[in-house]
Amino acid sequence: MKKHVITASLVLSAMASFGGGYQLNLQGLRQMAMGGTGAAWPWDASTIFYNPGGLSRLHGVQAYGSMAVVVPSTSYGNRGTSGINSASENTVSQSFTPFNLYIGGPVHEDARVAVGLGVYTPFGSGVKWNDNWLGRYIVQSVDLKTVFFQPTLSFRLTEGLSIGAGLVVGAGSVDYTRALPVHGTQGPGLDDGQAILHGSASGIGFNVGISRKFSENFYLGLTYRSQVNMDVSGGSAKFKVPVALRDSFPNTSFDARLPMPQVLTLGLGWRINDLTLQLDCNYTGWSAYDSLRFDFKQTTSSLTNVRAPRRYRNTFTPRFGMSYKVSRVVALMGGIAYDPTPVTNDNVSPDLPDADRINLSCGVTVKPLPGLTLMAAFEGANGVKRDGNYAYGGFSGVYKTNAAVPAFGVYYIF
Repeated sequence: MKKHVITASLVLSAMASFGGGYQLNLQGLRQMAMGGTGAAWPWDASTIFYNPGGLSRLHGVQAYGSMAVVVPSTSYGNRGTSGINSASENTVSQSFTPFNLYIGGPVHEDARVAVGLGVYTPFGSGVKWNDNWLGRYIVQSVDLKTVFFQPTLSFRLTEGLSIGAGLVVGAGSVDYTRALPVHGTQGPGLDDGQAILHGSASGIGFNVGISRKFSENFYLGLTYRSQVNMDVSGGSAKFKVPVALRDSFPNTSFDARLPMPQVLTLGLGWRINDLTLQLDCNYTGWSAYDSLRFDFKQTTSSLTNVRAPRRYRNTFTPRFGMSYKVSRVVALMGGIAYDPTPVTNDNVSPDLPDADRINLSCGVTVKPLPGLTLMAAFEGANGVKRDGNYAYGGFSGVYKTNAAVPAFGVYYIF
């Protein structure tokens, strides 16, 4: 009864899909507006995430807060290989609100040492299909929330070289539902069974960075964010099935581990009068997610532990951005990034289907008062149409995913 076993295997694959397909790089608004670049230039306190080495280069202690509104949409078209000649579906409209909070800077004026704390949401979105859509036996809805806490220490070794490191403590939750191919007296699609799963996850990692200042107009940054293994322990698995099948699908708990991949970034920042250009290159170690291992506390012949292949591949993402200082009060930003998918053709699942994306972004900053900066940004993520197959679940089709992300923020220098 492999279709029954697949019920639980997608709970954590959704988290990985967010990391590859929906990691929109929203941890700083200036950086978001400039294509996700930010490893080189220490613009503000969000350098705690982008390059901890830049924290000791800030002037004064900064308090920073921002929020984005992520509005994703996915369409599906059947190719006629799933037993139905034609079918098309769209996800239910949803929005999600990841946020970022940072506070930090030098411990006193002209100090070489700086400390800070970042609280940010690196992943957090979801997908919801209609309950009776064609792929309901694989997924009906997924909702992921994560929050990372990063206390950070930075030290300016010389005028041109500074380093920094932060401990990353991750927390999160995931909710997942899908229909089961068992039913009562009304028949398939009318009173199908349902799996409802909820789990809380946690993990620990680190974030280190080097900031090299060659001149007032040229910076280089190198950062490494470690892999964070998000562990789910004692998650809840509940099954709505006919009375006769309750022994086959008992309500139970589960444990699992998902590696959130390491990221190595090299960044350059070059200022020419009022124009600043930035280039970042991200190398993401998605190959760590080779398979999903999923263990139930109570198993039966219908509900067994999962060993589902994923076979993700490492990705290389180039990002480019620019900022133009219109006046002492206003600056404009723009950027572009090409974000390739880590998901191979035989592992494209409708829980969160992924494809190569082109991200375009823009933004503005305004300084209405000394020390106060207001920020606004927008990013549009355009995924290419993908003809994909989910071999493990026996499901295929053509997917198209887009996302619109407006964001707003503020920071103040004390």
